[in-house]
Amino acid sequence: MKTSINFKAVKSDSETHNFRKKTFDYIRKDLTPRNEYWMEQKIADRILKIEAYCKERSGRKLQKNAMPVREAVVVIKEDTTMLELQNLAKRLEEELSFRVFQIAIHKDEGHTDKDTKEWKPNYHAHLVADWQDLNTGKTLKHQSFHYSKMQDLTAECLNMERGISGSRGRLEAIEYKIQQKEEDLKVLEERFDLMKSEMGSTKLEELVVKENDFLGFKKIKTDKTIENYEKAFRTYKSTILTNKAELESKSKQITELTTKVDDLKKQVHLFKNKNAALLTNPTVFASEKKKYLDSVINIVKREIKFSRFRNPHLDRNDKQKLILEMEKIAQKISQENTVPFSAFNEIFKDTEIVNQLFSLLQFGNNNTNYEAEDIPIQNKRKRKRL
Repeated sequence: MKTSINFKAVKSDSETHNFRKKTFDYIRKDLTPRNEYWMEQKIADRILKIEAYCKERSGRKLQKNAMPVREAVVVIKEDTTMLELQNLAKRLEEELSFRVFQIAIHKDEGHTDKDTKEWKPNYHAHLVADWQDLNTGKTLKHQSFHYSKMQDLTAECLNMERGISGSRGRLEAIEYKIQQKEEDLKVLEERFDLMKSEMGSTKLEELVVKENDFLGFKKIKTDKTIENYEKAFRTYKSTILTNKAELESKSKQITELTTKVDDLKKQVHLFKNKNAALLTNPTVFASEKKKYLDSVINIVKREIKFSRFRNPHLDRNDKQKLILEMEKIAQKISQENTVPFSAFNEIFKDTEIVNQLFSLLQFGNNNTNYEAEDIPIQNKRKRKRL
């Protein structure tokens, strides 16, 4: 089962929905007791705290268009626990610096399959997070690979498969929804046309009541026939109106989804243009490249600290063992963060950075200088094996 996480600006009625402060017509009340909730602070109180801290830290008011509190819907399994979600919240804070302060697990939402009449649950959780940068007081800024990291952490912490990443995945999902809605619409149109045709078919002849008179001739019983017609027309009218309303609803949903697809296609187009700019403009490329490599270096430093913590008694006075450990760290980061080895090749070209990283790995006891060619990642033969 695949999971995904997507943060957006928190809505004004989030707490009402998330904590079931009122009843909703799209939930099963008998399943609501299975929901779980955790709250550290109310949204309104957290926003006041964020605004005050921003003023204290930066000397300015929080910008009106800022999104200091955001909410994500996370796809979960039936047996996903609150502890797993709290662990995910902890990892998100460690890796990406924002702080989750509300969690709601919903197991009472879903839909009934029209054909099988089977209940199809929509298991998910709502995470509400404080998006303030505690160093500046302003809103945190993330790059595209940070959002990819969110998906990785969610899949890891919830022990689920990672969903499709990026705008392309969301585009495909919405286009699939449009296809499903169009199929539903086609069924409704067929049902609607059938109902109209039946109104003029021979079925209406069955409503005519005939009885034999005293001479044995069949005659129409006017009062009973009229009564049958009135009942039939009331039934048909009610059904046609219901189907018409469903048709209009489906058409509206298709229009809305089509608009979303157009918006996402524009986003994909913008991303392509941005990539083209990065490839053709040397200044833009160099700036973005430096930002990316700096972020990778930070990840390497953090993983080095974790490696020291996990293996405190490892002999790090042996140069070859130290190089091998650094190679494993690079492999781990590449696999977990989808960092290409070309990025490591760029980083390890700088001898000063190489010595900083090895000094950190050796916990300040490094008396050996390392050159770029010492790192196995630079070896073309070994890089192919990786």
